[in-house]
Amino acid sequence: MKDYRIEKDSIGELKIDQNAYYGINSFRAHENFDLTDDKCDISLIRSMVKIKKAAANVNMVLGHINEKKAKAIIGACERILTGELDKEFIIHPLQGGAGTSLNMNVNEVIANAAIENLGGTKGDYALINPLDDVNLSQSTNDVFPTAMRIACIEKTRSLADRLAHMQSTLQKKEEEFASVLKLGRTQLMDALPITLGQEFGAYARAISRDRWRIYKVEERLRETNLGGTAIGTGLNASLEYIYRITEEIKKETGLGLSRSDLLVDTTQNMDVFVEASGLLKACSTNLIKISNDLRLMASGPKGGFGEIKLKSMQQGSTIMPGKVNPVICEMVCQAAYKVISNDYSITMAASAGQLELNAFSPLIANSILESFELLINAVEKFDKLCIRTIEANEKKCREHLERSTSLSAVLIDELGYEKSAEIAIKAFEADVSIKDYIVDKGIITEKESERLFDGYRITNPGRSKR
Repeated sequence: MKDYRIEKDSIGELKIDQNAYYGINSFRAHENFDLTDDKCDISLIRSMVKIKKAAANVNMVLGHINEKKAKAIIGACERILTGELDKEFIIHPLQGGAGTSLNMNVNEVIANAAIENLGGTKGDYALINPLDDVNLSQSTNDVFPTAMRIACIEKTRSLADRLAHMQSTLQKKEEEFASVLKLGRTQLMDALPITLGQEFGAYARAISRDRWRIYKVEERLRETNLGGTAIGTGLNASLEYIYRITEEIKKETGLGLSRSDLLVDTTQNMDVFVEASGLLKACSTNLIKISNDLRLMASGPKGGFGEIKLKSMQQGSTIMPGKVNPVICEMVCQAAYKVISNDYSITMAASAGQLELNAFSPLIANSILESFELLINAVEKFDKLCIRTIEANEKKCREHLERSTSLSAVLIDELGYEKSAEIAIKAFEADVSIKDYIVDKGIITEKESERLFDGYRITNPGRSKR
């Protein structure tokens, strides 16, 4: 049989498992918001704990809390940051109250761990109080948005790093495939010749833009409202605390955070997260484009393009032996679709803020942190499990190119558009290549055709006439 402790609040009293580090506020929120088994992102929780640790240190230095309490709180925070008490954070991401429930969950777990550090019994809040001590000089409304920023910055750096690695891989493939001549396509129809290297170069350039955009958005995420308390006016936080807390959280996180010059603005407005999410959406569109291109070029392999080979990752069918699917590309697309849908949620939630606060910041936090995590993992897997292992099927690339009537474009400078179009139609009807047709018909000599159809020349700017 479980042992319980009785905890009270303004609503009434409840039995709490004596072994639990959370308290009555956490338990009520858990019951109110148990939509699914999901819990708040651990990176958000740990960011909040870092803020609590920094606040305890500043409050101690300023004499707002005695050293014994402050050190017990700091020790409790350090225990949490090791992952020891992860299971004590029981709040669903989609909580009412603009994050108050998670803030109280953090306050209560820290308080009870600090009480334990002092040799007391969990629930004895006369020793360490979740609000009067752990939450001193703070409000949910400056702690929660600041924690969102810290967590996003850390994930921004991680994603930018993954994108840099992927860009490098694509650039290596650009070099590897520089001499692989193939058929370009527009609207999925035969177009001008291109090299496989040029295609991968375009992918690398797109990813480089994503990397740079995501790296730069950190500048806006660095500005916090810590010290603004409930609505950005700083009530119940001393001026000394407000000035010191940003420097302390910078030391605690190692991030270049700064205090907003208008805390009211940073408290109520969530547009920076819409901006960051928009960049994740842009990155997702590039990942989808690249994934779909690779799927097309690898399709078949006998009945499709078959121009590149993707590494076989797993069996592809329960009824068709030997079938292998482009599963990594499919996974990347689905992750990207989820990021794009999350962007809509973030946009709607950010626009729904009213007056001095946005009540829907928990949805914004959950959605953007999920988007970051999806892209961090998807990009890493895409790079390592797919792009690095791609091989070119040069024979198939050459075959598609030579059989295409699109090569008639190289004749325009020599013969004019109408004559070139006539040759294209007749070569198609005869089921022979453009090059073979014009040589066989004596339209152009073998030697001249070699110049006209030189692979380097037809994949670079210039005209055919000398």
